[in-house]
Amino acid sequence: MRKLSYVVIELKTRKLKHQDLGQLQMYVNYFDQEVKNEDDNPTIGILLCNDKNDNVVKYTLPKDNEHIFASKYKLYLPSLEELKNELETIDENTI
Repeated sequence: MRKLSYVVIELKTRKLKHQDLGQLQMYVNYFDQEVKNEDDNPTIGILLCNDKNDNVVKYTLPKDNEHIFASKYKLYLPSLEELKNELETIDENTI
């Protein structure tokens, strides 16, 4: 039998606030308690915003958080040069 994973996605058209993470946590808790079955995987919450402060995320979510994610979105596709630079940065950070 396959296990399901519910994913709650929230989109904010402004800078991330700590209240946004609390609201998303409430939605995730609701799905875990009222919608998902006992044998399903925990619900995942994804918050997309137009600007994000990593410290807000760090101090709002618990240290052991594995199910709530926040990320900044872009309104345009990056250029080929921007993608190459990003990949180089990732490679340098993983060495």
